[in-house]
Amino acid sequence: MRKNSAILAESARLLGPDDPPPYRILNPEGSSNAILLCDHASNRLPAMLGDLGLEPAHRGRHIAYDIGAAAVTERLSAHLDAVAIFCNYSRLVIDPNRPPEDYTSIRQISDGTVIPGNLGLSQDEVSARINEIFRPYHGMVSRLIEERRAHGVPAVVSMHSFTHFLKGRERPWHVGILSNRDRRLAEGLLLRLRDGSDYNVADNLPYSGLDPYGYSIERHALPAGLPNALFEIRQDLIRDEDGQAEWADQIGAALVAALEDPATHEIFGG
Repeated sequence: MRKNSAILAESARLLGPDDPPPYRILNPEGSSNAILLCDHASNRLPAMLGDLGLEPAHRGRHIAYDIGAAAVTERLSAHLDAVAIFCNYSRLVIDPNRPPEDYTSIRQISDGTVIPGNLGLSQDEVSARINEIFRPYHGMVSRLIEERRAHGVPAVVSMHSFTHFLKGRERPWHVGILSNRDRRLAEGLLLRLRDGSDYNVADNLPYSGLDPYGYSIERHALPAGLPNALFEIRQDLIRDEDGQAEWADQIGAALVAALEDPATHEIFGG
C-alpha cells in the first residue's frame, strides 16, 4: 500500500491517533551526566504513509534503521543510569541526523533502492514530516540537555550502527568513534576500548566526525561546547542479544571511565 497523498496534502497531518509519538524517552531521571541519542532506532512508518511503496524486506535493511543500535542504547542507559532518547520513526520517513534542507533528509533512493513514496513530495508533505517528527524529536533533545545543564555539563553520546559490507567491500572495524575538534571524550574512549582488547577500534571511521553528516551532534553538542562522541558499531556484531549485551558492557565501561576525566565536565573552548 502506498501513501494516501490526497488525504495527507489536504490535512497536512502525518501522525494519526494510532501512531506513537515521534520519540520515546528511557530513564528520564538517570543520574549520569551522559545523554544517549538513538536517531535511527526504529523502522516504523506512520500509518498514513503505508509502506512507501517498498517490499517488506527493505524495512529490515540498514536503509530503514540502524540495526541493533536501539537495543545497545537501552542496555547502555541501564549500565550508566543515563537518560536515552529514541526517534520512533524510520529514517525513510525523515532522517533526524540530517538537516532538513539536505537532499539526504528524505531520500528518494538509498543504497540503490528507490523509495517510491518519497518521490514528488509536495511542500506540505515535506513540512508534515519536519513538523511532526524531526522538530519534536530535536526539541526534546534540547530540553533534556537544558535540564542537565542546570546541574553541570552533560555529555552527548550518539549511538549508530554500520553495515559489514559496503559496495562489495568488507569493512574491518568493529566499532568507530567519531568526533570533531573536541576530542576529549573520543580520545578517552579510544584508549579504553583498545586497551588489552582484540577489537579493531577506528578513529573517525567508517565515517568522519569532521564531515557534515552528524546533525544531532552538530546541532546539540558542538555549538554549546559539550563533550560528545558518536559511536558506529558494526551491525553483524549486534544483531542478537548476546552481541548487544557484550557491546553495551564494553562501551558502558569505557564511557564510565572516560567521563571521570575532569576535562569532560567543562565547556570546550578550543
